[in-house]
Amino acid sequence: MTVPGHFLKAIPMLASLDIERSIAFLVDQLGFKKIHAEPGVYGIAERDSCALHYWACSDTLIAENTGCRIVVTDIDALYRHAAERGIVHPNGHLSPRPWGSMEFTALDPDGNCITFAQFPGEV
Repeated sequence: MTVPGHFLKAIPMLASLDIERSIAFLVDQLGFKKIHAEPGVYGIAERDSCALHYWACSDTLIAENTGCRIVVTDIDALYRHAAERGIVHPNGHLSPRPWGSMEFTALDPDGNCITFAQFPGEV
């Protein structure tokens, strides 16, 4: 089966109980730039070629069961940065994965998991 088109980029959408707080977390803790933050509606932050979108949600369980993955370089330094700020998931410490990547997971204020991965050859 051939499906037309070329997929250029994925932009994850995460649940947020507080749009401004979610965007501030990305900006203050992970170096993103705020693009848009409309309280109770929608938020967008970008860093390099990565964008994360947040949609307003009032159900904590949705945010706590949502996540995304971001492929990065220099994962060791990023992990140290996240660990120093106390945003690493208790079970998400930096470790090798069977599929070939090194990964760790951070938690945003609403419990969304943001997993950072680096694959061999990505410096």
